[in-house]
Amino acid sequence: MLRPIRDALDVLNGKWKLPIIVALTFGEKRFGEISKEVHGITDRMLSKELRDLEINGLVKRTVEDAYPVKVTYALTQHSKSLNEVIESLKKWGILHRKNILQRSLKK
Repeated sequence: MLRPIRDALDVLNGKWKLPIIVALTFGEKRFGEISKEVHGITDRMLSKELRDLEINGLVKRTVEDAYPVKVTYALTQHSKSLNEVIESLKKWGILHRKNILQRSLKK
C-alpha cells in the first residue's frame, strides 16, 4: 500500500508542482504566464519543476518554430487523472483551515 503512495509523492513532491498543474488546468500557457500565476516561484525553480513534470509525463512542452520562438506548456491527458486528487486536497485544505481557525478561537 505504501509503494504507490511513495511513487505519487516522489512525482508531486515539493511546494510548486501542484500549483503549476493547477495553473495549467485552464489551458496552455507560456512560461511568463505560469510564473505570474504561481506566486513566489523563481524562474529557475519554475524551469526545473516544468522539466520534472515533463519528464514524468504530466506536462507537454511545445515549441513553435516562428520568430520569436513561442514555447507553451499544457497538461497531458495523463495529468488529468490528478483531478480527483487535487479536488480532494482542496476540500481537505478547506476543512483543515476551518479546524485550525476554530481551535485558535477557542484559546
